Amino acid sequence: MLDLTDDLVVVAEAADGARAVEAVRTTRPDVVLMDIRMPGVDGLEATRRIAEDRSLDRVRVVMLTTYEVDAYVFEALRHGAAGFLLKDIEPDDLRAAIRTVAAGRSLLAPAVTRRVIEEFARLKAPEAAGAERLAVLTGREREVMALVAAGLSNEEIGRALIMSPLTAKTHVSRTMTKLGARDRAQLVVLAYETGLVRAGER
Repeated sequence: MLDLTDDLVVVAEAADGARAVEAVRTTRPDVVLMDIRMPGVDGLEATRRIAEDRSLDRVRVVMLTTYEVDAYVFEALRHGAAGFLLKDIEPDDLRAAIRTVAAGRSLLAPAVTRRVIEEFARLKAPEAAGAERLAVLTGREREVMALVAAGLSNEEIGRALIMSPLTAKTHVSRTMTKLGARDRAQLVVLAYETGLVRAGER
């Protein structure tokens, strides 16, 4: 289906995580659609290996799962995945999702993503070192981070904090840099893990 799409090209396929990592290192794709459950090295470990490889910084991993709430999804986001999709996604939505991730944005818009993050945030107590980890941020950057965790876009953050979308984007970028977050998805996870925001709160 993707091969029949004019602006998308499939450069490799793999049946397990180890081969997937090898293929990614060889072909350097823009986006990887990674199944969570595979024989041998699973998608979670493969995603971790890709995210930790500095030479693959531009490669974006999107997890594919059968279930809306999957324990591995949260771990995948922690390990650097740009988001995740359910396997029953419509073809047009899948194509749009790939383009979104290729453009450098995270797949955090679907409500199901927030549900997964909140579910596992409830099960996992905030890190004791959360306050120390966030000490590098200014008060404004913490506000912006909390709004990112609430699922707001740069434009919505700008309206909420009375600033331009460009200024909001700058704050988001600085916050990610200071915390070593790969993208907005990791920023959301960090917001929950450090206790900056809690499930169910706004």
